[in-house]
This record gives sequence, C-alpha cells and structure tokens, in this order.
Amino acid sequence: QKIKKYIGQQQLVEIKSYQEIIGKGIQAVVNDQDVLIGSASYVQANLHQPQNNLATRVYINISNQVLGYFEMEQGYRKGLQEVLNQLAPWYNQYLLSGDNDKERENLKKYFTQNQNLLFNQTPADKLKFISNLQQQHKKVVMIGDGLNDAGALKMAHVGISVTENTAHFSPASDVIMDANEFLNLPKFFKFSKNTLKVIHISFLISLLYNIVGLSFAVQGTLSPLIAAILMPISSVTVIAFTTLTTTYLAKKGGLQ
Repeated sequence: QKIKKYIGQQQLVEIKSYQEIIGKGIQAVVNDQDVLIGSASYVQANLHQPQNNLATRVYINISNQVLGYFEMEQGYRKGLQEVLNQLAPWYNQYLLSGDNDKERENLKKYFTQNQNLLFNQTPADKLKFISNLQQQHKKVVMIGDGLNDAGALKMAHVGISVTENTAHFSPASDVIMDANEFLNLPKFFKFSKNTLKVIHISFLISLLYNIVGLSFAVQGTLSPLIAAILMPISSVTVIAFTTLTTTYLAKKGGLQ
C-alpha cells in the first residue's frame, strides 16, 4: 500500500504467471518480462550499500536486472514501552516477527526477556508456537495487525487485531481494536478480569434468591402472588447490579 501510494495513479498492465513465494517475495510476467519483487536474496541483489536497521527494503528485479529498491522505515507504536511495562508483571510476553533479527538490539529495551524475541517467523511458525503454549495449558492472547497473523489470531484463546482503520479489511479475530486505543490495552485487560468477577457475583446473588425462595416454598409460606412478584424482582436486581457495577468499573479504569 505504501509503494502504491508513493507511485500514484499509473496505467494498469496485464500480469501473467503471478506467484507468491512465502517469506521472500512475489514474481510475475509483465509485458513478456520477468519481474521479481522482494528481499535482496530473492532478487539476487548485491548488498553493497549500508542499510538502516529500522528500515525495510523491497528490491525490484526486471529481466534479471536489479533496478533498485524501495526503503520503508520501521516505526514502533506510540506508547509501546508503557504498554509492555504495565503488562510485564502479569503476563509472559513474546514477540513473533516475520522480519529478520536486525532489530533485535532495538527491541531489547522494550522486552525484559531477550529469549522471547523470535524472528523470521512464517505464519505457520506463529501458529505452531501458540499451539505449543496451549499444549502447556497456558492461556494465550495474540495481538497482531496483519494477514500474516490471521492464523495465530484465530488459534489463540483471544485474538486482538490492531488496525489503523476499523472500516478496512482486518483478519478474523475476537477483538478489532482501533490503533488509537492501543495505549488502553492494559486497562482493557484489567476491566475484563473485573467484569468476570461481576458475573460470578451476579450468579451468587441469583443463587441466594433461589435458595431463600425455595426455603419459603418448602414450608408452604410463599403464596403464588408473592412468588410472581419476587421472580421478576430478582432478575431486575441482577441486571441492575451488573449494569451499574460494570459502568462504575469502566469509569474507575479510565475507559469512560
């Protein structure tokens, strides 16, 4: 998308024999010329120019001639360090990246455990990694923003897709999060746990209502009219409790 935006509107040409080589690039025949687009090794480019560690290059080879490359500088989401620091005491964190490990040194300051930084991960590798964690009876949350994460997002117990525009295509996941809300991720996790406690308490309230009602019923002291009144009151009580409590927790957690 970045390359297309840079090039602008151009005349469309017919593409033949299109093929994607996973993890390397794409190839096709255009105007009877072989075109390769992808990594330096894939297009057989000589790496004689130094490369910025925070940049990714996409090389172009047409008819066995490397014409050049597009360079896109990498950037981390604003507030990444803050989010990871808030989650670190409660969760084990892993980075699964499809890029090579040239950014390892830059990412060390964000992640406390260097051994949890995994690079050159294909979609199948990510899927297998999450499956292995689940086989160890661990609950897994996967946070991703691309098609390469689609399988992992679906496999995880909770898949969170972060997108710049929620109206655009996003991988299938349990949660589609606007990128502007990324800083609130720790708050969402805490709110979810608190909400689960509210649900458990509401079950307890409902159970107590039934126990009290049954105790009167077995003694024959509860008239049908009183029972007809108490039943909807119990339901209203539980609904009111859950609504008011979750609203309060959301405000307390800074989500409203």
